[in-house]
Amino acid sequence: MNGQQTADQPPEIERRQSADCCSVSHSHSLMDSEVAADVEVLATLGNDTRYEALRLIAEADDDLCVCEIEPALGVSQGAVSQALSRLFSAGLVERRKEGRWRYYTATPRATRLLSVLDDTREDNHD
Repeated sequence: MNGQQTADQPPEIERRQSADCCSVSHSHSLMDSEVAADVEVLATLGNDTRYEALRLIAEADDDLCVCEIEPALGVSQGAVSQALSRLFSAGLVERRKEGRWRYYTATPRATRLLSVLDDTREDNHD
């Protein structure tokens, strides 16, 4: 295209086709490792069982034992175990072992993420 508008093209098409419209002068400020870590966290939260487990853990007054999480979620022990493992790997929960039981608590990052989700949900009701 030579930069001149033709009779059959509206002016907005001419503007979109100019060379200035498609140049990006800056990329985002995150390093590749930060992008990968963020995507892992978001992917982890993108599963009902993992998300509900994190909500339970974050809203509990104290650390939660697996034996308390499993019946609340209504899924198999294996599904709960996988969900908790993935939440731990993503840095969303901390765990400690006491005897044969493992206890889970939400990390500060998880708490902040859930709070942001709550805040954005509240904005949608205005």
